[in-house]
Amino acid sequence: MRRFTHLHVASGFSMRYGASHPEALAERAAERGMEAVALTDRDTVAGAVRFTKACTRAGVRPVYGVELAVEQPADRHGAQAGGRRRTPVRGGSFVDESAQRVVFLARDGVSGWAELCRMITAAHAGLQGGRGKPLLPWAALRGEAVTVLLGADSDVGRALAAGRPDRAAALLAGWREIYGDALRLAVTGSGPLREAARALGLAAQEGVKPVLTNAVRYADPAAPAAEVNVADVLDAARRLVPVDPRKGLDSGERWLKGPDEMAGAAERIVEAAGYRHSAARRLLALTEETAEDCRVDPEEDLGLGRVHFPEPHLAGTGGRTAARALRSRCAAAMVTRRYDRDPDRWRRLDEELAVIEGLGYSSYFLTVARIVEDARELGIRVTARGSGAGSFVNHLLGIAHADPVEHGLLMERFLSPRRAELPDIDIDVESARRLEVYRAIFERFGEERVATVAMPETYRVRHAIRDVGAALALDPAETDRLAKAFPHIRARDARAALAELPELEQLRQEVRQEAAPGGYGERFWELVEALDGLPRGVAMHPCGVLLSDSSLRARTPVVPTSGEGFAMAQFDKDDVEDLGLLKLDVLGVRLQSAMAHAVAEVERAAGERIELDAIPEGDRATYELIRTSETLGCFQIESPGQRELIGRLQPETFHDLVVDISLFRPGPVGADMVHPFIEARHGRRRIRHPHPALEEPLAETYGVAIFHEQVIRILSGLTGCDRGRADEVRRVLKDDEQRPAAKLWFERAAARRGFTAGVIAHAWEVVESFGSYGFCKAHAVAFAVPTYQSAWLKAHRPAAFYAGLLEHDPGMYPKRLLLADARRRGVPVLPLDVNRSSVSYRIELESDSGVWGLRLALAEVQGISEADAARIEAGQPYDSLSDFWRRARPS
Repeated sequence: MRRFTHLHVASGFSMRYGASHPEALAERAAERGMEAVALTDRDTVAGAVRFTKACTRAGVRPVYGVELAVEQPADRHGAQAGGRRRTPVRGGSFVDESAQRVVFLARDGVSGWAELCRMITAAHAGLQGGRGKPLLPWAALRGEAVTVLLGADSDVGRALAAGRPDRAAALLAGWREIYGDALRLAVTGSGPLREAARALGLAAQEGVKPVLTNAVRYADPAAPAAEVNVADVLDAARRLVPVDPRKGLDSGERWLKGPDEMAGAAERIVEAAGYRHSAARRLLALTEETAEDCRVDPEEDLGLGRVHFPEPHLAGTGGRTAARALRSRCAAAMVTRRYDRDPDRWRRLDEELAVIEGLGYSSYFLTVARIVEDARELGIRVTARGSGAGSFVNHLLGIAHADPVEHGLLMERFLSPRRAELPDIDIDVESARRLEVYRAIFERFGEERVATVAMPETYRVRHAIRDVGAALALDPAETDRLAKAFPHIRARDARAALAELPELEQLRQEVRQEAAPGGYGERFWELVEALDGLPRGVAMHPCGVLLSDSSLRARTPVVPTSGEGFAMAQFDKDDVEDLGLLKLDVLGVRLQSAMAHAVAEVERAAGERIELDAIPEGDRATYELIRTSETLGCFQIESPGQRELIGRLQPETFHDLVVDISLFRPGPVGADMVHPFIEARHGRRRIRHPHPALEEPLAETYGVAIFHEQVIRILSGLTGCDRGRADEVRRVLKDDEQRPAAKLWFERAAARRGFTAGVIAHAWEVVESFGSYGFCKAHAVAFAVPTYQSAWLKAHRPAAFYAGLLEHDPGMYPKRLLLADARRRGVPVLPLDVNRSSVSYRIELESDSGVWGLRLALAEVQGISEADAARIEAGQPYDSLSDFWRRARPS
């Protein structure tokens, strides 16, 4: 059986170039009998993790590489080949793709992968503000751990295409000097036969090994050459030109051909070059030898399946091991929080530390704690959110505010030996100061250990319609109107939406009339749907920060970003977790900024320092305010639906807030769980439990299962399994395929423990129905903390509360409505005053009533910039007050 390995393959991660997803390439390689296949995307290895996982499923060995634009070597006078193109006469800019492109394949295991990362980082390093095109400097080339393929787009290949074999030989010498025996000439089977034959001849003449490639861009054969294919659309979008339907932009031959097709291509090239048929076998054999040399192990060399945390000393271990430092800090916190005489809390701490140490995650917890401490030292409000609030260790380290023991939260919902993925601790910080937290992380751990996370922007229906329309040279205005008519859906659902959605009825009629050659016919919609999910751009993730040890730059390339210029890894949030890198979500929350502003205003104006994290939980005035449903501006409970639910629920304790936040979700509302809970809470519905094993977990919610933690307790209590196993079962409740097996396991395990069939059936009914509406209690507790704090501020410091809201605009209501709410609650709204108003909203003691009022900010004046407002506040106003009011009018 013939063998062949494609060594030059681009996926959709070669943005607006590759036309297939990495998964499709791996699957087709397996279907066509290939033992290995390479992924050599343009300027990136962002698809490597998905490609690896797909190859593992398909039983194909992945080969890793990258195609980079490389700077031309300087001539003997130091000038670069090729000059700068002139700016177009009528403005705009050229789409310059003149730089030579070269393929680099990783070999020698971890060294090869690290070299790919280094070169990609170097190629992107010269981009200003994340803009421009990556270009690898010639000086950055070094002959280590990579195999180089010089193909048709290299300077050597272009010289051959121009009929200059002498020039090609001279250029080849420069590459040979750097890479020696690791240099290969790529003979491309999908290009002009004459050029492939010349490349083979040059390889024989110069003693350089040739390899056969097809410069693959898509997994399957493209449409007939007379029609536009997906690669044509991508070329048109990248080069900003329409497609000529008579010849297209792509040859239609650059697909993942099987071994037989590539053997046929080798024979045609050899014959055109004037060699014997045995040369074709030699060409194929050299290609396979090269593929064999390019070996990188996904687990050992890329680090898949392993974890990489920052070195413990950076988190302040003081020379101790991470495990010992974590135990010491937790024990100290037990004393300072006055938990040291509680045996249950000591038992919980020992259990959690045993799990953390067993998984090797001590450094992880210390790292996150260090980041939280650094943020607080900068005076930035920070709190944990998500399931991490269920860890008692997180609470002792100061990461999470609420005590998980007091609120009945489970560590297993967050972390257990049975959970394969890394734990996920998310923190909320003030939105206005989020980038300060980023900078603090970079300063603490160093740029070699920190990067932000990438967020690919993929084709959806509107993008796809616009790019296909432009490629087909359709009327831009009509194409834009067509795109805007669609909701924000996947591109693959375009025709289904057009056929089914009532709001597209008129458009449906218009499209039927346009369904003609050159119009919105079937081929148009096929191209639109074929673009679905292909990356078309990349941005910095709005909250993801990546931390690792000092080897980070050897395991992921980093690229500059616009704005602050933070280094960004090329992998997205899912891929970095597969790579075992610590991803910390630093979420900017406007309400946290609003509360910080309110606290600062109270201290500035009244000299009173408020510690929001230390206010008592059972404040009567706070709950009286909440029960009135006058909660505009309060976190999580300000929407009309929430205020209606609060009116019915009438919260009296922190636990009631937790339940309220959990109930106001699409699942519980859709499953009609709100009404039974409220009826039971107010004593209008009897609570019945067929067995005490169900009574204890459901007692806190009047017999209604609301929280993940309750179902975990039910599953564990009835089957006798550990809570980690119970959480595994809980996670498959929404999976129609896995749920029957889980039910069978539950029934057998519960029966073995002596529970009757009736109890088992009732318990499974509770568990199964829960799958559609359950919520994590740790999430709700984490949300309830700022909910209570914001309500406390509104009840006790209303003027400052409204000043914070108006300054940072965190809610869903316009400012005029918040001002009306302030007046209704007795807060004087003081008018604009050029002598008293500030750039920001402030509080001021009203002289007549002695009540704290809200002074409007100069931002409320139209026609005045923030800089002008700062000048006025600094005592440098306009020439006169009349000049000020003439130029700036109150909004």
